[in-house]
Amino acid sequence: MRISASVGIVTAALALSALAVPAAQAEPKPGVSASKTTAFAAASGDESRGDTKIYGISVGGANNVVVAATQKKTFTISVTATDDSGIQDAYAALWHGPDLRHADGMLLPNLGGGQVGNCTKVTATMSTCEVKIVVDARTDLSNSLAGTWKVWTAAVANDGDHILREAFSTARVQRSAQLTVDAAPEPVKKGRTLTVTGRLTHASWTDGRSVPYTGQPVKLQFRKKGTDTFATLKTVTTDRKGNLRTTVRATADGDYRYNFFGNSSNPWTTSHLDSIDVR
Repeated sequence: MRISASVGIVTAALALSALAVPAAQAEPKPGVSASKTTAFAAASGDESRGDTKIYGISVGGANNVVVAATQKKTFTISVTATDDSGIQDAYAALWHGPDLRHADGMLLPNLGGGQVGNCTKVTATMSTCEVKIVVDARTDLSNSLAGTWKVWTAAVANDGDHILREAFSTARVQRSAQLTVDAAPEPVKKGRTLTVTGRLTHASWTDGRSVPYTGQPVKLQFRKKGTDTFATLKTVTTDRKGNLRTTVRATADGDYRYNFFGNSSNPWTTSHLDSIDVR
């Protein structure tokens, strides 16, 4: 059972849980019911008591969560906190919007009771607590929510001290992307023209499928056989169907690939390798 001094933090966490509403499946972007906005009063604003401190946050291991069009994905938020009495538990959630009271997206852990964070002692005064969150693209996300989210977090110490930060840090929730490559003809005579095609698509959470990613710059890269380094040959822009097409001169055996460096809404994505035999 939690000690009484941590009740305020638990109440705030439960207020966030009450706001976990399904997202709309078409634009405009999903919103939180106006009738529930008063619940944010318990969860918004920073609060602290005693010497509890949050040392760091990690979301999904690299502060980004990549979700496919219809995927149900579990990811972890790690909260590292300190207190002279040790850490009892930690909480974390992701929210999107201009401020917490007007959030248009929430990704929350299961707050049905009991321990929320799976806490491991680092030292007598520091623990890292892992909070698991399940995001379902079909109900929790729409395309307008791709990009930067804020991390709400709280920690409770063994002596009842606690800390709450409504926007401790940020993380990205991104639409998955796929990229292909094909160089032809194979094999090819040295000095002849190779045509390198490909296609870039990304998840549409709103439509529940992958769609062409148009107007995006993608690097065509080549690695000569026997070497480890890729050289960028040129930048190609996807057309209205997400297609890529360009030509190069065949000079040596090696591997071609397309490389999309991503943006706030989509992750860095690299195609498979297409090995070419030059004769």
